Amino acid sequence: MSRHSRIKALMVAGGVALASFAGSVAPAGAATSESAAFGWGGPLAPPMGWSSWSSLHGKISASIIEAQADVMHAGLQRYGYEYVNIDAGWFKGVDQYGRQTWDPALFPGGISAVAAYVHKLGLKLGIYLTPGIPAEAVAANSAILGTPYHISDIADTSTPGNTANQGAARIDFSKPGAAAYVQSQANLLASWGVDYLKMDFVGPGGGRVAADNRPDIEAWHTAIAKTHRPIHLELSNSLSFANASVWAHNSNGWRIEGDIECYSKCPGQLTRWSQVVKRFADAPQWIPFAGPGHWNDLDSLEVGNGTGDGLTADEKQTTATLWSIEAAPLLLGTDLTKLDQADLPLITNREVIAVDQAGRPAHPVSQATPQQVWFSKNAGHGGRDFTVALFNLGDTAAPVTANWSDLGSPAGSTATVRDLWQHANLGRQTGGFTATLAPHASMLLDVKEVG
Repeated sequence: MSRHSRIKALMVAGGVALASFAGSVAPAGAATSESAAFGWGGPLAPPMGWSSWSSLHGKISASIIEAQADVMHAGLQRYGYEYVNIDAGWFKGVDQYGRQTWDPALFPGGISAVAAYVHKLGLKLGIYLTPGIPAEAVAANSAILGTPYHISDIADTSTPGNTANQGAARIDFSKPGAAAYVQSQANLLASWGVDYLKMDFVGPGGGRVAADNRPDIEAWHTAIAKTHRPIHLELSNSLSFANASVWAHNSNGWRIEGDIECYSKCPGQLTRWSQVVKRFADAPQWIPFAGPGHWNDLDSLEVGNGTGDGLTADEKQTTATLWSIEAAPLLLGTDLTKLDQADLPLITNREVIAVDQAGRPAHPVSQATPQQVWFSKNAGHGGRDFTVALFNLGDTAAPVTANWSDLGSPAGSTATVRDLWQHANLGRQTGGFTATLAPHASMLLDVKEVG
């Protein structure tokens, strides 16, 4: 089967016609330029793409990852989706320098071959690691590349850390050779062509022993800069808010919550409403730390696989609304080869994507009731242009009102209102705007004061 035929077959199998993706290039988001804060020239807007964990977990291989890349290239890429991220399940053992390497049965050509395939499509490749030293490297007492030291010289086995395998060790960064070990790993990823690194179990989330992994992230931040390759560094999961400034200074994004997936609690589904709604409570405190090049990560966006998402149609729109108005990474967790036709408007709405890519996290007016209004002030229009989201988090239909005075406009002022999900102008509204929303439903509006 030719590559073109393979892509078409994948799209048809998922119930998605190629024509569904017709359109031009994605809307421009935040500018791409040199980022002094991170030492490399990388994208400053929230990343967009796909991650393997939610739908595939560890059941991955080179051909499976490439199939996801094919579907992204065939349609989603033109909307701004570009990262194809390999999560846990890719590695097996370590090389002679104690660095994790790929499972040859799953990735016979290595990670660099997958990266080359993805890059040829104009996309970017992400990969997954955890802090510390793998158990295999500890057992082998591997040499540290370019130094006279070995793993035993830098391993701290006195206290357990947030590591992914039994027998792993934390790194004692007071020891010579520690920084060189991290640098050797970063250099290896760069040589493979990796563009994105998810560092998991940074903690204290994930159900593992809480550990202070700030030294690891600071070391990785420095090491990535020295590779001179723009590798996006994303941290997971349930990051400590007390260390928010550390994460903001040393990474490009951090998970503010636990996993969005509900696993055995909802067999056959990716997530459920209770997993989504907790983000509404936790996001506001993190807002001051988000900005160009570093973002609050709400986890994968579980929209695209129909009933398999575990959310109603209204809940899916509300999820996409929150992610977008919070300028969170838009990393799809759904299986791209099984995209549902009805879900496509939720992940390809250019006006909604533009809100996310503008990079202005919204604040709630109040969280005193389940009926909430969140807003951000947009650039231009003399400071009188707002993005406003109306949310009904309650279990019954209810009116939700955005008062212009709560946004900073004069009481009684008039504004034009546009519904971004429906691409519909709602006319001039004086004093505010009210909509009655179904349970767990939302609206996303562009509001421009007239004066």
